[in-house]
Amino acid sequence: MKYSLFNSSNSQDVIELFSAVFSVSEGESEGQTIGRLVSTLISSTPSNDLIGCVAIDNGRIVGCIFFSRFTVANGQVAFILSPVAISTELQGRAIGQRLINYGLGCLKSLNVELAFTYGDPAFYSKTGFEQISESVVKAPFPLSQPIGWLAQSLDGQPIQAIEGVTQCVEALSDPDYW
Repeated sequence: MKYSLFNSSNSQDVIELFSAVFSVSEGESEGQTIGRLVSTLISSTPSNDLIGCVAIDNGRIVGCIFFSRFTVANGQVAFILSPVAISTELQGRAIGQRLINYGLGCLKSLNVELAFTYGDPAFYSKTGFEQISESVVKAPFPLSQPIGWLAQSLDGQPIQAIEGVTQCVEALSDPDYW
């Protein structure tokens, strides 16, 4: 398994991966929705605001994650992890964990201070994410599952409460994703 940065020449393969994985796990409609999200994320997000990472097995992309800029009121450099997809037939082999850790390493090398995500605490805690309250850092939209609001410090400093609004990139700025 090889881990590397996403290259826009692989956009179609990545969109198809997300569509297929989410169609199997959440239904065809959700697969189409997430495929559109990934397409929009790739096409509309400035390159300095988007970091994608892929897992490649025998020349085929079998996993992909995206981190996009997440603006917090105190000016710390932050990114949010979303979405994540691992080929259905390869799930459960820690590929997602290794891919996320690879991506977090890339963020650290860019002096990113905070990483956020919104998802299953049982899964994301395996890569250092911890549950946080919106009293610490507010999500950009109301959360349907507040237990899934997660963050981690990438600079070794504790996460301090940050008052004020947060903002994600345009592609994620849809309350339906939250």
